[in-house]
Amino acid sequence: MWSICKKELNQFFSNLTGYIAIVIFLLINAIFLFMLNDNVFDFGYASLEKFFELAPWVFMFLVPAITMRSLSDEFKAGTFEILKTKPLSSGQIVLGKYLSILVVLLLAIIPTIMYVITIRSLSAQGGIDGGGILGSYIGLFLLAAVFAAIGLCCSGFTNNAVVAFLISTFSCLILYFGFNALSQLPFFAGGADYYVEMLGIDFHYRSLSRGVLDSRDLVYFTSVIFVFLLVTIKNLHKK
Repeated sequence: MWSICKKELNQFFSNLTGYIAIVIFLLINAIFLFMLNDNVFDFGYASLEKFFELAPWVFMFLVPAITMRSLSDEFKAGTFEILKTKPLSSGQIVLGKYLSILVVLLLAIIPTIMYVITIRSLSAQGGIDGGGILGSYIGLFLLAAVFAAIGLCCSGFTNNAVVAFLISTFSCLILYFGFNALSQLPFFAGGADYYVEMLGIDFHYRSLSRGVLDSRDLVYFTSVIFVFLLVTIKNLHKK
């Protein structure tokens, strides 16, 4: 498993593509946070709320771009058969690739601590909502982990990387916003709308962003990741 993880990381950072993906993530967030209209200076409060609102949108496209070649290229190049000759189970192959994606996403998130330092230095009283920011970062990483599991799963169903990207992006969009939009329908009014909304990622991400680590949110993210990784493993078994 660790050999797969190391191979994927070496492949990702063997050219400028990996570095460019991380730089683009940081630049997009910095531009929206500090430069465009409704930036943090216009907002008037020492808060990273704008960043945590935008980051899911960026990850919705960045994560599928990172994961789209994980398995599809193995099928297309015929190297998946070589992998299966190694003393590795399908579960170890999937987990190795998944861990490498998580490392890349973590490397993309860590530099955003600069935003926290900047906002704190700009604060009139020199303080920010540390609990809320910590909860938001935990939620953001779990969100990225869910998107990574979805992207890896979609990559395992096709040997076309572009198709994998489109399917995983659409799946992330539906799971993030779909249930929230569905709960707004009059059919679910009267109490059912709350439970429908709970099925979406956005509901639990917003809950963690308040700075409260609710076990229900952690169980939700863990369960979604487990389901998509299990589907990926089962799919590889069939191949």
